[in-house]
Amino acid sequence: MTTARHVRADDPSRTTLGKAADENFPVAPFFLPRAWRDDLMAVYGYARLVDDIGDGDLAPGGADARLLGLGPEAAADPLALLDALERDLERVFDAGATPHHPLLRALRPTVRRRGLTPEPFLGLLRANRQDQLVRRYETYDDLLAYCELSANPVGRIVLGITGTATPERIRRSDEICTALQIVEHLQDVAEDLGRDRVYLPAEDLKRFGVTEDDLARPTAGAAVRSLIAFQADRARALLHAGTPLVGSVHGRLRLLLAGFTAGGLAALDAIADAGFDVLAGPPKPTKPSLARRAGTVLLRARREGGT
Repeated sequence: MTTARHVRADDPSRTTLGKAADENFPVAPFFLPRAWRDDLMAVYGYARLVDDIGDGDLAPGGADARLLGLGPEAAADPLALLDALERDLERVFDAGATPHHPLLRALRPTVRRRGLTPEPFLGLLRANRQDQLVRRYETYDDLLAYCELSANPVGRIVLGITGTATPERIRRSDEICTALQIVEHLQDVAEDLGRDRVYLPAEDLKRFGVTEDDLARPTAGAAVRSLIAFQADRARALLHAGTPLVGSVHGRLRLLLAGFTAGGLAALDAIADAGFDVLAGPPKPTKPSLARRAGTVLLRARREGGT
């Protein structure tokens, strides 16, 4: 793992960047060109900061609030922090301004070099604002609309960084990114409920006879396990639908996208191996499982991509 440029060793942003090691998939693996790794970590730093603000999971002490030009009282106000972050994001795209937060200063060279646009970065902000206001999702379509903001922009940025964006690749990337978001929701059911959020569609809870009290138990009963298995099947189908994206590119980019896809599949394997009991703790994929899945994805990509 590399670190984003312009982030000093004593900067609190290192806490944010360090979370890359806990993701289901490699964020900026060693086999990529250095320039790509720097750019991916710069984007990860921004995306992780947005999520940490939305989840109230910032480093203690209010350092991020101060870096964004706010007083310490704003550390407990996600909406104020997100508004300040959006103002700092505007500075990233303004040639005459300098971003305040070091993670956004690190993002600026990537945006300029790759010709990235503000829209996907703003989408991540809108998703986290929505998290402060919307705590439940009635239908699966409602959840997909949320994923359009919270997950799909990341894949589009990756395609932009690597200069490989086409309408078809964006569509496949959206399928993979939405699936990865759903997988994360399944792993974090208990944690999300602790934040008074439920990302399992209400129509599906009703269909399987699951209540929120059931989700608050230390272990999952039969109905909850059936519900999680149903959602896992949806995520797996999306990952398989998006896999042709891997076969449409070549070289080290193919390895990277295979790693993203394999991370989701390996996480689903871990959920299944836990008997779909995600309440006892978030099931995490092992490195051997991730490697096996990556091999499977690459073989399938080779068949479907023809090379």
